[in-house]
Amino acid sequence: MADPKSELDEFFPRDGVSREAAGPTPSAKRLGIVVSGSLSKGLDIKLDRDARIEETAVGRYVVVESAEHKFFSLITDVALDSTNPLIEKTPPDADDEFVREVMQGTSTFGRLHVSPMLVLKKDEAEPKPVKTVPSHFAPAFEATSEDVNRIFGEAQPGYFEVGEPLDMEGIKIYLNLKRFAERSSGVFGKSGTGKTYLTRMLLAGMIQENVAVNLVFDMHNEYGWEGSGEHTKVKALKQLYGSRTAIFTLDEESSRRRGSKVDYVVRIGYDTIEPEDVDSISGVLNLSDVQRGALYTLRKKLGRDWIAKLLADRVPEELAESLDQKTLLAGTLGAIQRKLGMFERFGFMTETALENAVERVLEYLQKGVNVVIEFGRYGNSLEAYILVANFITRRIHRAYVECKEAAQGGADEPRQLVITIEEAHKFLDPLIAKQTIFGTISRELRKYNVTLLIVDQRPSGIDPEVMSQIGTRVTCLLDDEQDIRAVFSGISGASELRQVLARLDTRQQALILGHAVPMPVVVRTRNYDAAFYAAAGFVEGDELQARRERGSRSLYGDEKEGLV
Repeated sequence: MADPKSELDEFFPRDGVSREAAGPTPSAKRLGIVVSGSLSKGLDIKLDRDARIEETAVGRYVVVESAEHKFFSLITDVALDSTNPLIEKTPPDADDEFVREVMQGTSTFGRLHVSPMLVLKKDEAEPKPVKTVPSHFAPAFEATSEDVNRIFGEAQPGYFEVGEPLDMEGIKIYLNLKRFAERSSGVFGKSGTGKTYLTRMLLAGMIQENVAVNLVFDMHNEYGWEGSGEHTKVKALKQLYGSRTAIFTLDEESSRRRGSKVDYVVRIGYDTIEPEDVDSISGVLNLSDVQRGALYTLRKKLGRDWIAKLLADRVPEELAESLDQKTLLAGTLGAIQRKLGMFERFGFMTETALENAVERVLEYLQKGVNVVIEFGRYGNSLEAYILVANFITRRIHRAYVECKEAAQGGADEPRQLVITIEEAHKFLDPLIAKQTIFGTISRELRKYNVTLLIVDQRPSGIDPEVMSQIGTRVTCLLDDEQDIRAVFSGISGASELRQVLARLDTRQQALILGHAVPMPVVVRTRNYDAAFYAAAGFVEGDELQARRERGSRSLYGDEKEGLV
């Protein structure tokens, strides 16, 4: 009987081109054969006698070859099986190596459960979603580097190396950054799994490949000048990309103390705060529905300076009387005054700001300069973070809507903007997501060239409707059942992928699925170190001096020379 593998290789080699054109290719290691399965539940593969079950981990790729098709699949479970259930009751003597060798692969064997994700048919250039299954006894092989590159592509403009597949050293996985940026994306994982590290790397990729301009609300001062690494400090976006990144700060003293090279100090005037800005933090302030409604009445009656007048030394009874006691009760006013009194603790807030911070942010973004807003000590205040993020984003979004509508599809359209927020569930809680600007942006997809990159450790706290619009999900280890369920909401084959997610390491491993990758992939993320800096174009020491002597300016002047 002919070897099915050799027959298949005659007309369908692994690199997808004819044998004559391709020449000989190294054969992949065979794992076993398909013995059962279905489209909805995946395939069961019986391991060959010489295939070591210890080397076939969850999250690895296999290729099943059947007739004219190659099924690219992901291992989702590994099991032991036997032909006779009595073997479990009366196992052989553990010291009898001969008996074990005889039974291995015959009476006892390993079984893989794999989920087919894509299928490539002979003479077709691109893989397609799976709509059928391979036949019985179709051979399964370990995926080769050619197989992985065939699916995920190779180095090219707009693609960014994010890491390596599990147990496949030297093979690189590339993320399609244009697709990543054109729809809202998320980075999820429990505390300590490297969400910030991953987010910083993804932001660096978008800047390097120039696929979008970024606005980052940097809650813990990790993305601007310097971030925290494993027992050390690492270079953040400003150091790597020079004048292509600007640092805005709410806390000039903190930024100066940390050595951050600040481009602009943000001040927000009370007279620029609108009721919608306060309403956006109503959950944090515990404002009742009556108090929320009163905000709009106060703005209407007190005018532009309504916040300053509320915080002035006026007792609630007198203020209520001067307004309209029938409409606003003194108790309601008193509660609003007390809760808005926290504004006086925020040093970045003044009665009247000399410059418009939002206009400055827009000015930088329109020039293609990425903006990181550092919060300094105010990052510990959730109220400050939510207030500022909503305040700036509402106005940026409004400007983008006006610009997009004015352009009417012409060359003057605003460049793609990605807004990064941490603690995203505080902005996108089911009770408020429909009212906040971030909920609006997530539902609009890419309508106005504005999308979100949300970073969160509690995805279960995010409105399910918003989660359903997340295009690409980069997920580190999660162990809460509700969070895992939320991450896989709206994803086909979620039950199989849950096993993969549950077995990730706590560091430097992530499951990526969605719009920016052709099929789910578990990666060991690349290191954020000197090699990464060099790939980003960052130089220092003798090389930096040499470039200065040659008259190099900055990354603005030379896309590959990121000088500080």
